[in-house]
Amino acid sequence: MNKGLHEECGVFGIYSPNTADIAYTVYHGLFALQHRGQESCGIVVNDNGVFRHHKDVGLVPDVFGHNNLKELGEGNIAVGHVRYSTTGNCTRTNAQPLVVRHVKGSLAIAHNGNLVNAFALREKFELKGAIFHTTNDTEVISYVITEHRLTQPSIEKAVEMAMGEIKGAFSLVIMSPTKLIAARDPDGFRPLCMGKCSDGSIVFASESCALDSVGAEFVRDLDPGEMVVVDADGIRSIRTHCGKKGTMCVFEYVYFARPDSVIQGCGVQKARLNAGRILWEEHPVDADIVIGVPDSGLDAALGFSQASGIPYGVGFIKNRYIGRTFIQPTQTQRTNSVKIKLNVVREIVKGKRVILIDDSIVRGTTCARIVNLLREAGAKEIHMRISCPPFINQCYFGTDIDSKENLIACQMSIPEICKQVGADSLGYLSVDGVKRIAAEAHCDFCTGCFTGIYPIDVPKVMPKDKFECKINNR
Repeated sequence: MNKGLHEECGVFGIYSPNTADIAYTVYHGLFALQHRGQESCGIVVNDNGVFRHHKDVGLVPDVFGHNNLKELGEGNIAVGHVRYSTTGNCTRTNAQPLVVRHVKGSLAIAHNGNLVNAFALREKFELKGAIFHTTNDTEVISYVITEHRLTQPSIEKAVEMAMGEIKGAFSLVIMSPTKLIAARDPDGFRPLCMGKCSDGSIVFASESCALDSVGAEFVRDLDPGEMVVVDADGIRSIRTHCGKKGTMCVFEYVYFARPDSVIQGCGVQKARLNAGRILWEEHPVDADIVIGVPDSGLDAALGFSQASGIPYGVGFIKNRYIGRTFIQPTQTQRTNSVKIKLNVVREIVKGKRVILIDDSIVRGTTCARIVNLLREAGAKEIHMRISCPPFINQCYFGTDIDSKENLIACQMSIPEICKQVGADSLGYLSVDGVKRIAAEAHCDFCTGCFTGIYPIDVPKVMPKDKFECKINNR
């Protein structure tokens, strides 16, 4: 039931005033961020300038057992990462955090986002003789930072200068032998927040749910363009690149973030409830029951129900024991895989006019299979409502939205899509509507994948595997 829609990754960092088993803290933080990346993960622990690290392909509990965490040992600074690859193949080499050793010391870096000028930067360094071991943007960022570190008096000054050179989406946690640095790009495409533990430890994470998981109190979101440095002297904010209000990826609220997270002052669950309510305003329909596609369609379905007065029901049971490696060797098995992952509660939908809420339609194949499941279960009518606008453009900032030739909304009109997926009616949330779902957020939103209008200049062409393509074409 892979719709081909993913977010690149999640980052976590901690600075403790005392030496402790902080690898376990990072582990729990990454576990809370697992929804942001299920391909690979890693942790680096700093013990008085000695970096110990472990990373691999797989889910957090698979990569890290008790022995792995014990071998990481005690320390006072650590960074961690969970990854889904929007650039670079899914291999252990591309797993993060990356550890870099240079003439002035060492650093470890974890990155959430996607650069629009990574190709040009990488080529510049390669022409100088640099050798790249990975095919992801993060190594490019590490080269930019290291180049500036050779001429600057401190790691934070090097990061500050690098932030003016890299373009696109980046939420970073960076560790040196004595400091933990968190930084967010000037447009604030991806979230990054700061928390504080009862023992005085400072924590940074992609989402507030990770702070909750380690018992940290939420302090605040980092502002777009802000860099926060934590060391033995305390906490300081460097705001050289601040000034913009920020354009958060609105799909963080629609799909990516966990419902219990709060981003930019707005709860994710509340935003999804709002999406459902606005869907009712824009696309009302007579029906008997409202159901949602697990998991991100559930809150929007509840919001639709609350606004319309049509009863809400649990129409699907999701099998939560099938991972991303679920094998589908034949076409028949691939076609029927949705039946393995989702099962219809027949008593809920049989003989009824059903409103089906989902977060998106990418290619339309999975959507058609879900509609077919409801037909087989005896649904009388199926009215599909989508809690975001149609995808008609590529994302350049860390969302794995397919190329236009594979996006169904680029090939068909909405009535044609409705017929293709087998629904009785189809309504998408409007662009204006999706901008309203998180009205309490202290930012504007990027809706480029819906409109083709981006907050910053983007490349004319940027393939998913841009570095692999570059290598193969030589």
